[in-house]
Amino acid sequence: MGFGRLSAAQGALVGAWLPGAEVVADLSWNQVETTVLQVRQGDRTLIVKAAGDTDHHLGRELDAHEGGYVMPWTRHGHAAQLRFADREARVLVLDWLPGELAYRTPAGVDPDVHRRAGALLREFHAQATRRSEGTDAAATRRATAWLDSPHAIAPAVERRLRAALAGLPPVEDDLVPTHGDWQPRNWLVDAGEVRVIDFGRFAFRPAATDLVRLAAQEWRQNPACETAFLDGYGRDPRHPSHWILMRLREAVGTACWAHQVGDREFEAQGHRMIAEVLADLEAR
Repeated sequence: MGFGRLSAAQGALVGAWLPGAEVVADLSWNQVETTVLQVRQGDRTLIVKAAGDTDHHLGRELDAHEGGYVMPWTRHGHAAQLRFADREARVLVLDWLPGELAYRTPAGVDPDVHRRAGALLREFHAQATRRSEGTDAAATRRATAWLDSPHAIAPAVERRLRAALAGLPPVEDDLVPTHGDWQPRNWLVDAGEVRVIDFGRFAFRPAATDLVRLAAQEWRQNPACETAFLDGYGRDPRHPSHWILMRLREAVGTACWAHQVGDREFEAQGHRMIAEVLADLEAR
């Protein structure tokens, strides 16, 4: 049997790992080169993830699992256990997790869900610390590179963004294990429990980077979620001068990436983020 959009080599590996497995659903977002399949083998349900040749997210997910950073969550059922993987073939198999995706549901703006998500993230961040050796400067260079790629940012706004990126000095804070896409689209909610999926953007970064997407989305919709999240996390890891630089880089990346994949709604969000952070910079 076939496994949808998996390559022949990927399909052969999955067939060997999971003989007799059948595809239940294609859960792919269809915005990047990652295929996500829900499969059933006998009485168990699993997730198969496969990446294309230019997609680096699956390698990062393997780094998170193989480095042991997901283990505190898998031990208590808050993240999926890795069952099989082939880094060279860009394919892996995970346990399926119960729960409903919080994204664009009432759970996504529920303060109690955010409190639990904050507590989970604190546990993840607390596992290790590394000194930064140019990480923040590299993040600014990547943001500038986004502006060198195709986008729909107005020329006058682009000039302001370039000036702001050049003028804000990097802040080389200590680095911790970060999820990289910490938001309700990667949270499953089940009977009050929050479970975490998709470690494709895992990396060592400053802790506050995992708050940027929430601040631009759900915390705007319901400010009580921010208070609850920080209560669960135990403190606020943001420093004003670094936070505005993080927001600036995230705004640029959002607008440019969404433009290139054709996500008009997300691109509009990126332009709103740009306008807000530039206004805050002018008000400083």
